[in-house]
Amino acid sequence: MDDLTGFQRDLLYVIAGADQPSGQDVKGEIETYYSTDINHGRLYPNLDTLVNKAFVEKGELDRRTNYYAISERGRQAIEERREWEKQYVDT
Repeated sequence: MDDLTGFQRDLLYVIAGADQPSGQDVKGEIETYYSTDINHGRLYPNLDTLVNKAFVEKGELDRRTNYYAISERGRQAIEERREWEKQYVDT
């Protein structure tokens, strides 16, 4: 996960916290968090990066809509990240 951008990590966390969200679902959540519009040219290439790095799996809901699901590798990367953060942030 250390080679992901902050935006990609945020996308990964959103996907991990949802049940097979569509790209539009992810977009809505991330726009709420960032308090700004996220255009398709930023969103989908970053989602594709997560798929290509095997952190996320992509499937079809219908011919026009894809869903995204956290992979085991993605879940493990989040767990490792949280362990790393714990040494710096006391919660």
